[in-house]
Amino acid sequence: MEFSIKSGSPEKQRSACVVVGVFEPRKLTLPAELLDKAANNYISDIVRRGDMEGKSGTTLLLHNVPGTLSDRILLVGLGKEKDFREKEFSGAIRTAVKTLNETGAFDATIFLTELAVRKRSVAWRVRQTVIIAQDATYKFDLFKSKKDDVRRPLRKLTLGVERRNELAQAEEALAQGLAIAEGVALAKTLGNLPANICHPTYLAEQAVALAGEFKLDCEILEQAEMEKLGMHALLAVAKGSHQPPKLIVLNYKGARASEKRIVLVGKGVTFDTGGISLKPAADMDEMKYDMCGAASVLGTLQAVARMALPINLTIIVPATENMPGGSATRPGDIVASMSGQTIEILNTDAEGRLILCDALTYAERFEPDTVIDVATLTGACVVALGEVATGLFSNRDGLARELLDAGDRIDKLRAEYRAGVSPKRTAEIVQEATRLNARTQAQVVSKIGVLQLYLDELHADADKYKTFARQNDIALDLGNEAEV
Repeated sequence: MEFSIKSGSPEKQRSACVVVGVFEPRKLTLPAELLDKAANNYISDIVRRGDMEGKSGTTLLLHNVPGTLSDRILLVGLGKEKDFREKEFSGAIRTAVKTLNETGAFDATIFLTELAVRKRSVAWRVRQTVIIAQDATYKFDLFKSKKDDVRRPLRKLTLGVERRNELAQAEEALAQGLAIAEGVALAKTLGNLPANICHPTYLAEQAVALAGEFKLDCEILEQAEMEKLGMHALLAVAKGSHQPPKLIVLNYKGARASEKRIVLVGKGVTFDTGGISLKPAADMDEMKYDMCGAASVLGTLQAVARMALPINLTIIVPATENMPGGSATRPGDIVASMSGQTIEILNTDAEGRLILCDALTYAERFEPDTVIDVATLTGACVVALGEVATGLFSNRDGLARELLDAGDRIDKLRAEYRAGVSPKRTAEIVQEATRLNARTQAQVVSKIGVLQLYLDELHADADKYKTFARQNDIALDLGNEAEV
């Protein structure tokens, strides 16, 4: 998709569609008001009749609006203005782009980027819009002989900024957004590829291609080299596979040589059967995603190189399969890691820590300032936190805060954890809470979310709270830890 930045009035835009927002209840944003004024109250009359309340996630497409130059006007519901923050902004952009992609509009001018978001700059709004637009239109249909093509997909998106003096920072943010979106797309595509294609050698080939494109230093360690280094923990995981393991190392140099490196380590188990400690057959196909840590750090490096960030960055990917076989590691085997410490392997499905411990030891040679490990390390994290939040562990509080600030914070009782729990009647809350799936939902957090809804309804009646908790067995045994 092609993107551009423009400062101008919405009623003067010649495009297939102009996108503006409506707050709840039925409050036009400034760009919508300008369109409405040019249309002699045409839009406000429609909104007043109840066609658009402004609820988050809703849209209304208008054709041939008088007094305007665009073919269509898309009204996007933004929810309540006082609650409009990062999440609501991102949701509105995603809704707008998905709707535009289905309307047949070849190009569009979006004025949602002019909306104020608390503690966020115009650069943030532009960058997020580009990232979300690319993500919303991403498709993985590489192996489909018949593509599900959109009739007339959206090809060009113009992002509006309120003032001309914002154009320069908006253009810079646009370039950053494109670089980040490109890295995200690479990570998603690597994750979506089947394991018979995306094996350790394939990941190594992608690393070599990145090195060639961005002039990076690249080193691929083969099995014999890893044996010389004493990486027997990593090699123990690879023993059952016919695919040779690889240790992928890429170096990006964007700062002075004296500046310490940041090292990203990404778990690259391209298929995880569990080894001799075999996983259940159900959903085992999803174990191709056990290399998404590797995909994430490769995508990050691509984005960093594309933006030419002034940092020194190294990524390390221990890539292997975890397969059963006559030569596979057995439960009870003892191996020595690169650090010299011995490891008794009780469960071959706990392979992530084995390959990562050798990769982390290897990272020490770079004397890094920071090491960040990205991994689908354990299913216990999903049981604890569900599919809403990602677990973060750190031995440096400052680094943890930086990482949290760079991502999306998930508060303890965010609405995401209440999904599927109805607050209409107390009986419905209890019934739905007992149906939560321990494997795919965060039972502890979800049940506390249920309690929160219950307490909201009962105005924090302490006696009824205790009765409810006792009757619904809030104390929960999470069971044994198992890796993804």
